[in-house]
Amino acid sequence: MERSCSTAAATFLILVFGMFSSAWAYRDYFTEEQKAQLGRIQTVLVDALALTDKGAGNADGIREVVMRRMGELGYTVSADAGSPHDVLVRVKCEQRKTWEGTASAGGDNDLPDAPSRLWKGPACQLTYDLGGMKIKWQKEVRAEFEDAVQAAQSAHVGEPGLYAMNALRDALEKYEFPLLLTAEWGQPDRLLKLLDAPEASQLRKLKIISLLGEMVADEALPRLTEALKDKDLAKQAAVALGNMGKEGIPVLIDILKYSKQPELQAAAAKGLGDLGNIHSDSRVVPPLLEMLDAPGIDITVQTEIAWALGRVPDRRSVEPLFALDRKLQKIRKDPPDPQIRKLKEAVFWSIKQVYTEDQYS
Repeated sequence: MERSCSTAAATFLILVFGMFSSAWAYRDYFTEEQKAQLGRIQTVLVDALALTDKGAGNADGIREVVMRRMGELGYTVSADAGSPHDVLVRVKCEQRKTWEGTASAGGDNDLPDAPSRLWKGPACQLTYDLGGMKIKWQKEVRAEFEDAVQAAQSAHVGEPGLYAMNALRDALEKYEFPLLLTAEWGQPDRLLKLLDAPEASQLRKLKIISLLGEMVADEALPRLTEALKDKDLAKQAAVALGNMGKEGIPVLIDILKYSKQPELQAAAAKGLGDLGNIHSDSRVVPPLLEMLDAPGIDITVQTEIAWALGRVPDRRSVEPLFALDRKLQKIRKDPPDPQIRKLKEAVFWSIKQVYTEDQYS
């Protein structure tokens, strides 16, 4: 069965990657020439600015971190404004943030690392210019404290501005802006090289796989197929597959039915619910129902299946969901089992979605 699952995964990936280009990162406002420019970026100029309450501070530490970390992706990085470069990466760090961005909601502005209008403490804003044009891509890294003066006093440090810049430098060491920029520029080959690097942490690998899934990059075909076999990466790989379109349904069904890993099965069930909902594709319903109360099914997988069925309302789901609900109502535990409670919630919600749909279908 495992071999069947891997074969199906490979077949699916070939279909998907053959249909789509690695264009996820490109925004609509880019011209074809600019898209080509992004894909060819090799030399990166870094411009760093440090602003404290006393004025411009020393930005060397900030600049060094950004240059070194961009270099990890194989870019040629420079701080010499007179040197030839393909792109200019700007990092502006402030003890008290004054720049608030251009939008308050929608799209990337709702992401956790988007510029926050509410945050007034130490922060760095990262942007980039392409051929003199300032691109709308912008990310914000914040310190863990909002008042640098108070934080410096608590740490028995004399200079709040320096304390804030050091905290922001440490935040830039952890934040994966090089991966985000590389994905934004549509260069999956650099991400794949880093994915296989011995020093890459598990967290970084998971982030790379997520980005590769969103990019729908054909270069990632062999590596994502392999990731399905790695118990530590398989869940994220399955989620990535769920981002790629309804062609992912067959392989996610195989994972749900034949995988021995509950986490991977749960991710596949969620992916099927997402794809069935987005594309109004009822093909996902029969396999979800088959596994809803299958012998030996893990309760976390059951819960994700129940949620998924509610996202794809179909009259075939009514009786199986009611049957599972009746079974669950007979379970009496004090205190209540939290996993059983979550399953009951999922089943109850899905019954409402499906039963209402059934009345009008």
